[in-house]
Amino acid sequence: MGLANAATQPNNEIEKPPYTLEANDIQQTCGPAFTGDGGLSSKGDMQLNIGGRGATQRRLRNYQVMMIGFCSGIGTGLFVGTGSAYAKAGPAGLLLAYLVVGLVLWSVMQSIGELATLFPTAGSFPHWATRFIDPAVGFSLAISYGYCYTIAIASEVSAAAVIVSFWTDITPAVVITVGLVLILAINLMSVRVYGESEVIGGAIKVLCFVGLVFVSIIITAGGANNEAIGFRYWNNPGAWTNYNGITGSTGHFLGFLSAFVNASFSFIGVETVVIAAAESVDPHRAIPKATRRVTYRIAFFYILGAFLIGLIVDPTNENLVSGSDNANSSPFVIAIKEAGINALPSIVNACILVSAWSAGNSYCWVGSRMIVAMTTDHQLPQVFGRVTKNGVPYVAVIVSWLFGPLAYLSLGSGGAAQAFTWLLNLSTVAGLIAWATLSFCYIRFHAAMKAQGISRDTLPWKSPFQPYTAWVGFVGSTIITLVAGFPVFLKGNWNSSDFVASYIGIPIFIVPIIGWKIYHSTKFIRASNIDLWSGRLQEGEIVVTRDLGGSWWKRLVDWIV
Repeated sequence: MGLANAATQPNNEIEKPPYTLEANDIQQTCGPAFTGDGGLSSKGDMQLNIGGRGATQRRLRNYQVMMIGFCSGIGTGLFVGTGSAYAKAGPAGLLLAYLVVGLVLWSVMQSIGELATLFPTAGSFPHWATRFIDPAVGFSLAISYGYCYTIAIASEVSAAAVIVSFWTDITPAVVITVGLVLILAINLMSVRVYGESEVIGGAIKVLCFVGLVFVSIIITAGGANNEAIGFRYWNNPGAWTNYNGITGSTGHFLGFLSAFVNASFSFIGVETVVIAAAESVDPHRAIPKATRRVTYRIAFFYILGAFLIGLIVDPTNENLVSGSDNANSSPFVIAIKEAGINALPSIVNACILVSAWSAGNSYCWVGSRMIVAMTTDHQLPQVFGRVTKNGVPYVAVIVSWLFGPLAYLSLGSGGAAQAFTWLLNLSTVAGLIAWATLSFCYIRFHAAMKAQGISRDTLPWKSPFQPYTAWVGFVGSTIITLVAGFPVFLKGNWNSSDFVASYIGIPIFIVPIIGWKIYHSTKFIRASNIDLWSGRLQEGEIVVTRDLGGSWWKRLVDWIV
């Protein structure tokens, strides 16, 4: 029987739905109705704007979904941003911070991965908030999260201009213009082209990091200058750093807290991989794999990176906080230069440049899908959800991209540069608020499943330790959001501008909720009334990917892609 009919069955007599069938059975079930683009041949089989359905097409292959996860998690924060955090926290503080934030991120990813597998809807995040909490929350999440990513397009292309200055004094406006044109062109093509661009970018970043791992081990062992370093910096100046001159356990804890916040911002973006569910050819396979494996891989990269940084660089090195925003501030490059290896800094800077451009490309994609999500929930006019024959929401892409030219403000002085800084500050904690909101979405979903007597055994994939995992994600994300601006509360550090910059994201999230509720009189949705059926995949929508079971090398390929 179809999913639509399943919804009418008594709760204790729900049949095993089609999405739990084996691969061969699904292929037989799909039959001739499948079009190959992720849609159905019969126009009446899938209704748009029902259950979060948009008009985008399923064209992303599983390996592309995996690499989107890589690209959204490995960026300039890994190569450059860890430097300032390390200077404030020391080797132990940095490593512990990434371990703790990694646990919070893992918890968030498990929760939203289960939701995305069951409800692979357009944009995912705002629709889930609308569906499981309150339409007002969905509206506000779309605004805050969408703004966070659209304004970040300008941030990344501006950063790319700074990175290029490592080699040449070319006018930054040229670099910004080229970056913006490429981002718009790729996002207006088929999503499969976007997926391939992320595969290439992700491969470059991963290869760069693997190379840095080997170089770091060589430096530590004394292979570069015949002087083994070992755990020298853990002993002198020590495993912990005194934050802003505050000594003792208080200074050590504040240093850890600073790295904790920095690590959180570095990890933001990993969650966007589940947005690909709406355009994945096989979300029931791709999203669980991405959720289980990408999170572990990203945590591995950052945690291993944090550990290696503590071995190869002195936390008191002034270059860590030089603020150059290119390879000169990278702890890896600092160690490479001190080891006398001359060619590698330019290579690392090139990887950082790819990371910045790839991030801007991804942010345009994410921002456009937030806009599409708002159209599916009738929170924006339907014109914003229009697509090309290839399923590209071109209006949403253009609207999202229009925030990119704000990067030119960074080239000015005085008021223009200050305005650009403030625009970026407005989105500082939006990602963390999204983590907390999405975790709460799962908590509500879990409560609805229980209230309506539906077993989680009927789901295509179950994330572990629920609902406790979701609670860890919700509480952890909330705590990080509240302590993000802690330096302004230290004695003698109060600065109104910094306080507003750190916490303006909270009222930006709350005010639209209040406004929407007042205007539309929406109510918090009771668990027993939450819709648990619409938007699920119907028969004929899945391209069943190959099963490479058997020999070890086939299983290895299957694990990778």
